[in-house]
Amino acid sequence: MHSFIRPVLFRASVLFSVLPFISGCAAIAGKPPEGKEASKSDAKAKAKTASAPAATAPWNEAVLAALDKIPIGGGYSTGVDARDALLAGISWEEDKPALRPKAAQPSFCSGATYLAFLVMLAQQQRAGRLILTPDAWRALIVEGQADGHGVWGRWNANGPGTARLFHELGIGTNFTDIKQAKPGDFMKIFWNEGIGASERGHSVIFMGTGSTNGQEMVSFWSSNQPGGYGTKEVPRSKIQRVVFSRLESPEKLAEVAKLPEKDAFLASLEEKSVSPAAAAEAVGLKKW
Repeated sequence: MHSFIRPVLFRASVLFSVLPFISGCAAIAGKPPEGKEASKSDAKAKAKTASAPAATAPWNEAVLAALDKIPIGGGYSTGVDARDALLAGISWEEDKPALRPKAAQPSFCSGATYLAFLVMLAQQQRAGRLILTPDAWRALIVEGQADGHGVWGRWNANGPGTARLFHELGIGTNFTDIKQAKPGDFMKIFWNEGIGASERGHSVIFMGTGSTNGQEMVSFWSSNQPGGYGTKEVPRSKIQRVVFSRLESPEKLAEVAKLPEKDAFLASLEEKSVSPAAAAEAVGLKKW
């Protein structure tokens, strides 16, 4: 049995009208390093056998379970078609969140991880393990917010957007040591040394590490070029920098509607880059 946090109350009436089971990229400038794509079953096996700690954190298992509700493939794009697809996949209808994973195709990396995050929250609320009010859900909906604005604009921003959101809301822990990572941790990969406007980044969900022909590999789930939703593995040597965000206190999302509309730090990263020290401070780390 998963050791989920169980609230005292549960209001099913605020839930979903359309999800069949309930009812960023953040700056990729150029082609990411080549890697091997894997099936969903391959990914689950790798998450169990990887050299990273096999046991997931309590809420990580919920994150991994949410991936089963997102179709494999669908194509990758950072164009208007993917933006419109995400708006169709995460919307607000009749005073309820309407999540349609099949509609969110083609997709891009930060949209994929955010969709997985919301699907996980929806599943846990339906199971009675989490309470989010309509106001909280309304704040989580994607409406084309600019980088650094609202919840989605933070998640989708350049730099450590997801990590900044986790730190700002106190919903989890950020860290940079891949040896501490567990399957189901959210992960921002930086393919180059830039943090901000000059970065080449990828928003993913960590699945594990392993070895192929003596080379250490990192496996993750996201929307990946060219196929879209699914898992992929790349040589660890291709990754210049990472920051992990582990969900630990999702109940604190009850206060998400009170989040300031704009995060000036993340908004600024659309036009400038920052030092590792500045990025570390922004996400509650001593160094990066």
